Amino acid sequence: MSKEITSRAEDYSQWYNDLVIKGQLADYSAVRGCMVIKPYGFALWENMRDALDKMFKDTGHVNAYFPLFIPKSFLSKEAAHVEGFAKECAVVTHYRLKNDPNGGGIIVDPDAKLEEELIVRPTSETIIWNTYKDWIQSYRDLPLLINQWANVVRWEMRTRLFLRTAEFLWQEGHTAHATKEEAIEETKKMLDVYADFVENWMALPVIKGIKTESERFAGAEDTYCIEALMQDGKALQAGTSHFLGQNFAKAFDVKFSNKENQLDYVWATSWGVSTRLVGALVMAHSDDQGLILPPRIAPWQVVIVPIYKGEEQKAMIDVKAKELIASLKDKGIRVKYDDNDNARPGWKFAEYEMKGVPVRITLGARDLENNLAEIARRDTKEKKSISMDGLPEQISDLLEEIQQNMFNRAKHYRDEHITPADTWEQFEKLLDEKTGFISAHWDGTAETEEAIKDKTKATIRCIPLANKQETGKCILSGKDSVQRVLFARAY
Repeated sequence: MSKEITSRAEDYSQWYNDLVIKGQLADYSAVRGCMVIKPYGFALWENMRDALDKMFKDTGHVNAYFPLFIPKSFLSKEAAHVEGFAKECAVVTHYRLKNDPNGGGIIVDPDAKLEEELIVRPTSETIIWNTYKDWIQSYRDLPLLINQWANVVRWEMRTRLFLRTAEFLWQEGHTAHATKEEAIEETKKMLDVYADFVENWMALPVIKGIKTESERFAGAEDTYCIEALMQDGKALQAGTSHFLGQNFAKAFDVKFSNKENQLDYVWATSWGVSTRLVGALVMAHSDDQGLILPPRIAPWQVVIVPIYKGEEQKAMIDVKAKELIASLKDKGIRVKYDDNDNARPGWKFAEYEMKGVPVRITLGARDLENNLAEIARRDTKEKKSISMDGLPEQISDLLEEIQQNMFNRAKHYRDEHITPADTWEQFEKLLDEKTGFISAHWDGTAETEEAIKDKTKATIRCIPLANKQETGKCILSGKDSVQRVLFARAY
């Protein structure tokens, strides 16, 4: 099967597409720019979603659901917001179809035009803040901590499975607070939640930072982000958390009576991650043989493959396998027993290697006679025979070891690809030859930021929160700078 995969060195983009398709994560759909998430890919997303959902609830948030359609007039209430999303909006103009009287099939009924067009949500700030106006009257109603799991539509012309599709799945948190300080604290708290999830569940190291003014979310006062690095040296924005100030509260007249019985506008945040995290997972960890999935979110953490000749050996292995499966499940391990007679063991090995299952256990009649099983790790491809005694405990420990090893490997690559540049010549050479994050001085102006982007296709990924003050000269303009920022080409 690995022969069907384009190598990373040959064509990284095609390698990624091969893994998504052949790893059975997703498929192309009849709708241009949209994808079908297949059961294996959706199981992966469910595990990611469930872990995040628990983290949200542990920090006091609750789930709700808001309409898919947004009246067009809502978007125009916040000027920066509508400007940021206007070119990506899908618009509903009619509500009925009819048979063409000229025999041309189904047509839009011209008499069924909506009085006001509806926007298919690109994000839900406007519809949610229009609702919050009725929910918030007093400081006793605050904070309001709500999350929504939903689909959104942003009309993309150039798409790629998981990374950029016209429709995608995500969560979007929308919170309201009595003070600016509380809202900023919430914004940073949710950034930490995202970083915790991506690092400890996805085994992917991130850099926490703040976006430049040019890269902020439309309508936000500040956008915080986590940035990850893929194996081709390109950056990927893995999550964002926005401090919205009072912009949406003022646009939708959301006021509350404070403890001094004075009316004031509430303070807001929004934050979200999407199914593009599945794409990040593929690009950050996988190899030329297929997917490599972190145990904590892999649909199956362990697959058991029996090898036998005849019904007598099969019956004996089945007994041992059932005992092992029960013990593994008692430890909360997700396990699959593949006793399908229609495929040979070698085919199964390649199949589960392609799908990135962290651990494969092979139960052979001869090994079982010696109370042994063969264990194969997906991350290192290491194989060894170990005793069946205490095997569930050993597998549990091994899964944690694999999780940590995947993080360490990704972190080593990331750290090796953060490079300082002090001149324009160094900057261009690093971008083209080494790739990765380039740490360089910038004069703080949008003009210089745009000029660098035009010349190199590199953007300022973030101003790291862990930055130290360091005086220097901007790599392009030569003007004074007080700190370095991280540049990279990105998805």
